[in-house]
Amino acid sequence: MLHGGRARGLGPPTALNLPSRRLRPFVSTLVRATAGVPALVAQARYRCRGWNGRRADPAQDARAALDTLLARYGDLPVVLLGHSMGGRAALHIAGHPAVRGVVALAPWCPEYEPTAQLAGKPAVLLHSDRDRMTDPLASWAFVERAREQGARAHGIQITGSDHAMLRRSAVWHEWVGRLVAEMLGAAREGGADDSGGGGAQDGALGPDFAALPTEIVSTRRTRSLPGRS
Repeated sequence: MLHGGRARGLGPPTALNLPSRRLRPFVSTLVRATAGVPALVAQARYRCRGWNGRRADPAQDARAALDTLLARYGDLPVVLLGHSMGGRAALHIAGHPAVRGVVALAPWCPEYEPTAQLAGKPAVLLHSDRDRMTDPLASWAFVERAREQGARAHGIQITGSDHAMLRRSAVWHEWVGRLVAEMLGAAREGGADDSGGGGAQDGALGPDFAALPTEIVSTRRTRSLPGRS
C-alpha cells in the first residue's frame, strides 16, 4: 500500500502522518478480501513527504520496498494499492516484474505521466467527481492513454464522495477488496501454469472489465458512462 503526500517536500513524513493513517483502514479490508489464501499486506514508508519533480521519491521508495519484500519472502505476485500521490507512485512502478495489477484511489495523474509501463497489465483507477485535491478528469485521460499503450485500464467514478474517501467510504472499501482479490486470483491461476517462468505474469488478466461499472451512483445502483470502459 502506498499513501499520499504532496508535490514537494524533502523532509520526512511527520509522526502523525495523516496520509498514511487515511490508508490504514484498508488493511482490514484487504485481509478480509484475501481470507483463506496466503497473502501479505504491507505499507511502504517514504523518506520524503513530496514527489519532488524528477526525483519521484515515493516511486523510488516504493520500488525499494517491493524489492525488499521479494528478497525476504520470495517471488510473489503483487497488487499495488495507492491513494493520491501513492496512486501515482503505484502506476509509476507498475512495470516491475512482480506487479500483477494496480488499484489507484483518487490518484494524482499529471498529463505527462508515462503509461507504457502498464502494457499488458490491469489497472483500475477510482475517483470521486467531487474531489478537490486531485483531478478526476486527469484520471480518465490517464486511462485512455494507458489503453493506447496496451494496458487493461479502467476508470470508476464514485459520485458524491471526496478525496479522503470518507463520504461513501463503504463503496471504496468494497471495490478495493473486490478488485485486489480478483487481480491476485488471476495471478495465482497464471502461476499454476506448468509452461515455465513468467506464468503468473501471463495469467494476470485481472477482473472482467466488461462487467465493471464506470460510475457508482449509489450502493444499489450503478451505470455505465461512455469513454472509460
